Amino acid sequence: MGNPCAVVGVGQTHYTTRRRDVSIAGLVREAALRALQDADLTWKDIDAVVIGKAPDLFEGVMMPEAYLADALGAAGKPMMRVHTAGSVGGSTALVGASLIQGGVHDRVLVVAFEKQSESNATWALSTHLPFSASLVVGAGGYFAPHIREYMRRSGAPAHIGHLVAVKDRRNALKNPYAHLRIPGIDQKMVESTPMLWEPIRYLDTCPSSDGACAMVLSAGDKVTGTTPAWVLGTAMRSEPIFRAGRDTVNPQGGKDCAADVYRQAGITDPRREIDVAEVYVPFSWYEPMWLENLGFAAEGEGWKLTESGATALDGDIPWNASGGVLSSNPIGASGLIRFAEAALQVRGMAGEHQVDGARRALGHAYGGGAQFFAMWMVGSDRP
Repeated sequence: MGNPCAVVGVGQTHYTTRRRDVSIAGLVREAALRALQDADLTWKDIDAVVIGKAPDLFEGVMMPEAYLADALGAAGKPMMRVHTAGSVGGSTALVGASLIQGGVHDRVLVVAFEKQSESNATWALSTHLPFSASLVVGAGGYFAPHIREYMRRSGAPAHIGHLVAVKDRRNALKNPYAHLRIPGIDQKMVESTPMLWEPIRYLDTCPSSDGACAMVLSAGDKVTGTTPAWVLGTAMRSEPIFRAGRDTVNPQGGKDCAADVYRQAGITDPRREIDVAEVYVPFSWYEPMWLENLGFAAEGEGWKLTESGATALDGDIPWNASGGVLSSNPIGASGLIRFAEAALQVRGMAGEHQVDGARRALGHAYGGGAQFFAMWMVGSDRP
């Protein structure tokens, strides 16, 4: 792992449908300033900036890192852009952590964002002629068949996804930054919403959000005056989207990524040894699917763990206490939010959605056709 690395500051904007009051530069600066304030540091204390962003085609701003350098205090400093599709937020944190662990820098600011109100993500994610006939189905249309195959394999009943949708939105009511805050949400409300892509209903899917998230990462010997979240393990994995024999329901890349992080952190039983997990679940059915992929449940058993209430805020392994991607989804930042929320949990700074006694937390992001994975484990104790 090299030099110890810690999260010493976290900053988030409020996630919403449209932030018309700020430009993209204003949005990322807002998150960065909050992270610096949390870390009790200034721009001068930052050695380098790592910025993450989903495809440039979303907002139509090419190489936004060049445009955003001034807003992020990066003039005259190293600045790096990361892009790994939807997992980019997580990958951004890992690149920043690697610069600390490798002894390249002492303090790194990592930032990720999306301004979906200035984009058309479904159009941007749809393949166009002459490569194939465009169905304009976006991410939901791509992942729905994977969900149906999971249901076929596992025998999961049709209401499981709705349970996750309700759980995460109720958690979001405890998170002041969350985009979707739906008082009184219940299973009947989810079931009454329109079917978008069988079996995904409107409230089984994530919103389109504007927002940004930032973290200040520090070398261990530079941590002062703040409660840190120590990085215990980091990993990225990818796999070819059209590899022969690829299992899109339970991707090998995700299993390998989780195994690497657990090995580094000394985890042998994730359900028993991890206190809380922030996992990238853009469609409700991906909770039981990722429970299996990440080793929290045996294959075909993830939906039973969800149905038992184990992943609820008061369960034995809370998932997405913040409300998760189902409640806030600025795509480029969604993975970084998962990593940041994991850090807040072990720092004891998650507010109303704090899990009591959380000492080890998993942050997870995936992207592309469930082919890019980024994960880290953070803890309250220095490794």
